Formats: sequence, structure tokens, C-alpha cells
Amino acid sequence: MELHSTPLASPTVMAHAIRALAMDAVQQANSGHPGAPMGMADIAVALWSRHLKHNPANPAWADRDRFVLSNGHGSMLIYALLHLTGYDLPAAELKAFRQLHSKTPGHPEVGITPGVETTTGPLGQGITNAVGMALAEKLLATEFNRPGLEIVDHYTYVFLGDGCLMEGISHEAAALAGAWKLNKLVALYDDNGISIDGQVTPWFVDDTPKRFEAYGWSVIGPVDGHDIDAVDAAIDRAKDSEDRPTLIVCKTAIGKGSPNRANTAKAHGEPLGAEEIKLTRELLGWEHQPFHIPEEVYAAWDAREDGARAEAQWEALFASYRAAHPELADEFQRRVAGKLPATFAQVVVDAAVAAHTKAETVASRKASQIALEAFTAALPELLGGSADLTGSNLTNTKSTPPLRFADDGSVATDPADPHRVGRHINYGVREFGMAAIMNGVALHGGYIPYGGTFLTFSDYSRNAIRMAALMKQRVVHVFTHDSIGLGEDGPTHQSVEHAASLRLIPGLDVWRPADTAETVMAWASALNQSQRPTALLLSRQNLPYLPKAGLDEIAKGAYVLAEPTEVGLAKAAQAVILATGSEVQLALHAQQLLAQDGIAVRVVSVPSTTVFDRQDTGYKTSVLPAKLPRIAVEAGVTAGWWKYGCAAVVGLDTYGESAPAGELFKHFGFTAQNVADTVRVVLGR
Repeated sequence: MELHSTPLASPTVMAHAIRALAMDAVQQANSGHPGAPMGMADIAVALWSRHLKHNPANPAWADRDRFVLSNGHGSMLIYALLHLTGYDLPAAELKAFRQLHSKTPGHPEVGITPGVETTTGPLGQGITNAVGMALAEKLLATEFNRPGLEIVDHYTYVFLGDGCLMEGISHEAAALAGAWKLNKLVALYDDNGISIDGQVTPWFVDDTPKRFEAYGWSVIGPVDGHDIDAVDAAIDRAKDSEDRPTLIVCKTAIGKGSPNRANTAKAHGEPLGAEEIKLTRELLGWEHQPFHIPEEVYAAWDAREDGARAEAQWEALFASYRAAHPELADEFQRRVAGKLPATFAQVVVDAAVAAHTKAETVASRKASQIALEAFTAALPELLGGSADLTGSNLTNTKSTPPLRFADDGSVATDPADPHRVGRHINYGVREFGMAAIMNGVALHGGYIPYGGTFLTFSDYSRNAIRMAALMKQRVVHVFTHDSIGLGEDGPTHQSVEHAASLRLIPGLDVWRPADTAETVMAWASALNQSQRPTALLLSRQNLPYLPKAGLDEIAKGAYVLAEPTEVGLAKAAQAVILATGSEVQLALHAQQLLAQDGIAVRVVSVPSTTVFDRQDTGYKTSVLPAKLPRIAVEAGVTAGWWKYGCAAVVGLDTYGESAPAGELFKHFGFTAQNVADTVRVVLGR
């Protein structure tokens, strides 16, 4: 038994400390959500003081339990917990809640606050991130653990509320968690029956326990969410599961402790007010000034000693693991650190040179698969998938057999290698869930996730793509069927505004390659970008290889593909044609047509505007000289091209039609002749 020089506060008083900090911080900020932290305080005591394995001194410890606050509006709950347990989050940061440059923003943000595992707030995505984290833990354990040397052995815990369960993404995530038998995923549901609009019963009639049982989850409860021992016992039961994730239904009162706001929508998203806080303090018996925490409360919450001990035990285990399996130990550390192997640069060179040499005429979706064959063979951390479109997205390779699970809950492995897991995930028709699960996999570490669907369905995934960019996570989205070029499926499936729309997301790299070489380099860029996601926009239709002098400049996002001299004109360019993807070949043909009339143009391929925009002024000017008129060509909306000072854009500011692709390109003016005529108009010829 440990001896403490300071008496320890009771579990109830520990919970009251969370309530006090939550209402004080929200009141000082005059903004925030006190109700959830006050209502979930007892659940937090049960989990954080009795179960959660973590080390406040090292929030990045590889084998820590993951904790996700899916109902991220209750951010003062996690900030209070991090402060009380000993993370680098002093009281001054709590007092600066929701203020500029504080470590306590309105919703939890990974990379801003030590101990926050994911950025939450858009409801439903936190629980979905948690599914990705639990999946990553399960796969890494299968790959790296050896008998008696279980170096990957942690749980993923998630708090979620009614709002998370109303969001459709929660259905997608929960169904997959059940299918994948994620037994080390434990979700604690704050069942308080209140949302911003009031009592949820008129619009939320789901039988949540039965719903989760149907997904293949174990369901415990309802339990009294204010009975710390009952919640503690429920978590113990959940940890015994061998083949199912667990939902613990905790009945709580939002704003617990507030005499006039508890169990009402008024507790949800606004300060309690000075008078109500005074009454709450009296009801709780909390006699301390705002933000003051007694020493006995800090002593009860302090997790630094236990955390240091737990990590030291793991380090000793890992030392034994290294002694027995040195190569595996190195590989594990490389992968959890997110570092590419030293051989990767050569793999890229070989793949790019092969693409350059073969000069194949294939759809860029097929070029993507060709590149992936090389990259998945070289990078065991690549974890792919598709939202029920594998045969169309071509995200599978010889190195990525399908991921499957055995009846006992274990990961099915190669009979010849019990540690070789499947690396291609069938997500089903769940684009949003796939995107947010990939975010969770990336956040956990050990894998680089990629997943495919049609570009037009990026709309379903969009908020999770935005979250990946906000969180600076290396996630790769493979979006095929990138334009009207998909043909007969018509405007419901033809992407028109999507490329431009994705380019508007800060921190997201968007590539629309024109041939095999550009596709290889797009993939290489995506994998090298450790702090940003990437969207690859790929064609259904075949694209010819475009002859080019070299490959290095592709990585800069735009480059001079063809000068007038390459079509027999010994004169300086009079204009520049910029094009992307399948339209680059039109630009080259237009260049030839114009040359017949003595009109000299430069053709610039722009596989990635987002990457090109980051280049220095000197390079950008060398590609797009200031005095030359510019004409852009892309089978999509014209809006994004005007920023390059284009005099004209051959684009598509309407929806497509249902017809064969060749007919559609002619119908909408995507022909070499129309591009050439547009240049003539710009030049007054």
C-alpha cells in the first residue's frame, strides 16, 4: 500500500473538482459547455483514477491507453483531467479557456494540448477515430507481439453522448467495430437525454442498447453514471471481453450539482452564471475559490508516479523484446515514430523510372495501383481499403490481402506466417466512416492509411478530410472517376466542383496526375508528407504517357512539359496553357494545332496546385512568366483558376450528362481544337 504525506480526497470530492473547474472556466470565458463535464465527472473518476494506463510525463508513450472525448464540446472535462493528473497543463491555461493561443481551445485539439489524442467536436467523429485507434492496436499487436513479450497491449476508451449517436457516422463506425471484433474498445455513453434543443425524446427514439447488440457489441447497463463503483465494475467487465467491443450505458444528469440547471438544456452550452455557481458550490460543499484545488484533491488525482512506473515496466519489457527480436524492435520503433525506411527514396526512384521507361497508356487509377504495388511491397505500414469499390478504385495489391477476423476475435493471418495480417480493408459503403477511421489509425501510429471511393463521394467524407488536415495527419484518399470522363453514370457521379472544392481545404494536398510518372510522384509526395493528408484524383479513362525530359520537377506541383521548340517553332512562347489530369493531352494537341499557324505556346502540367502554390516565387515565375497570357484547361469548375491570372479557362461550370466519355468531352468543349481556338481569341489571332 502506498503512503501519501497528504490525505487523499474521496472519489466524490475528486469528481466535484472537475465540476468546479468546468463551471469556473466556462464562467470566466463567458463561453462553453459546463453540462457534460459536470454530468460525466463521476464516470471520469472511475476510468481515469482506476483504469486508464497513461504517463502524464510522456503523453506519446507508445503503449498508453487511448482516451477520446467524442462529445468534444465538453472539453473542460478533459482539460480538468489532464491538469489534475499531472500533465503540462497548469491552472493558468484553465483560466485562459477558449482564449487566443491558449492550450485550452473551445474543443480539444491534438497537437495543442498535451494528452489530447484527437481533435473532436464534430459529433460522431471521435467515436469513429476511436474505432481506428482500436483497429491499429489490434493489428500492431498481431504483427509485433510474441509469447511473453506483449509490447502492444492497451485499450481505447471513448466518452460519447446522445449527439454522437444521432450522427449517421456513428452507425458506420459501430457496425465496423463489431465486424472487426475490437474487444479492447470500450465506449462509455453519457445517457443524459438532453441536447441543445432540450429533451431528446421527441427526436431520438433509438433503442441504443439493442442497436449496439445488433452490431455485435457487448452492452452493459444502464448503470448509474454517478455511482463511481458501479462504473468501475462495468469497466472491469468490459475489459474481460475477448471478441466484442463494449458499450457501457451510463445514466447521468447533465449539469450534475447545479440546483436549477441540472437536467435542463440550459446546462448544455452556456455559463451557469455567478448566482447559480454560488448555489452549486453550496450544494456540492465546495467551499474553495474559483480555480483553487486543495492539495488532498491533487494528491488523489496525481497519476505521475503510477504513470512513470507503468512506462518503466513497459520499457523493461521492451528491452527483453529487443534482446530476443532486435530487428522487430527496430521496425516497431520506426513505424510508431512514423518514419519511412531508409530505402524508400530508392523505391520512389525505381518506380518513377519504371513509369518513365514503360510509357504506358493506362487510366491514372491503374497507374495508382501500379505505383502501390511497389510502395506496399516496400512499406508494411501501408494499410489500404475501399468503400465497396475495390475493383474500381484499384486500391488492392499483391502485398495487401484482405483483412479478416476469426470467430474467436483474433485477426486472421497468413497460414504460413501467423504475424502477417491482411492490409486491405473492405469498409463497405461507408465513405465518411472510412475517412474518420483512417484518421484514427493515423493518430494511433504504426500505419499509414489510405482508402478509395469515387471523387464525387468525397462530399460524404469531406468533414473527416478537413479534420485530417486540421490535425496534420498523413492520410491518403484515393478518389477515382475524377470527372465527366466516367461517362454513362451521368451527373450524379461525375465530379465537377470537387477538385476545386478540395483545393480549398487548408493543409490538404490535392493531386490530379496526367500519366503514370505523375501518379508515381503524387504517391511519393503523399507518403513523404508526414504532417498533411493527400487527395489523389484519378481517371477512369486511359491516359497516354506524356514524353518529358525529366521527373524531378513533378514533385514541385507544376512544371514546363513542352516548349514551342518541341513542336518545331524556334521562337519564344506567346502564351501558356496550364492543364491537369486528362486535359494535359488536349493542351499538347492544341499546342501542335497552334504551331501550324506559327503561334508558339508553352504547355505546363499542373498535377498539384496546392504543392505548386508552396514553391518560391522564382520557381513559379520560371514556370508561369509574368508577361505571358495564361489559359487553363480542366474538366471542372473554372473558379480556382483565375488566381493564376488566366485570361481564359476552358472548364465546366455546369453539371455533366449521361453519355460515353468521348461524346461528353466533345459536347462540353474539351477538344484540342476548342483549346487552340481559345488561345487564338486571347491573343487576338
